[in-house]
Amino acid sequence: MNNLSGRPRGNLSGGAEPAESETAQLVARARVMMIISGLTTLLAIAAVVAVVGYRVFASGIGPVAGEGSIALPKGARVISMAASAGRIAVLLDVNGTSEIRTFDIKTLKQTGGLQFTTEP
Repeated sequence: MNNLSGRPRGNLSGGAEPAESETAQLVARARVMMIISGLTTLLAIAAVVAVVGYRVFASGIGPVAGEGSIALPKGARVISMAASAGRIAVLLDVNGTSEIRTFDIKTLKQTGGLQFTTEP
């Protein structure tokens, strides 16, 4: 018997109707797009992890000197210290005069100094 489209009805062993094949094609296309988006997401996550890992391991921050001593002038008194960006800044009171000295945190070598004096 014919349906409204004029085609004979298919049986279970016959070919699929055009609507069913279009649906199957649509589902297949959706699967391909899902696979592509999943792979793209996986690639993006891998790239972010690689960049973060590179920055952590290549930052050049090695072990910090655990022990050492820095020679200060006789009669100097340490007022304060601060460490930042691989340097240690020490504020000293040397016989009534304030002085800032900076040291490299790894080698403990002096990298700079600044004296504060009063105007006459």
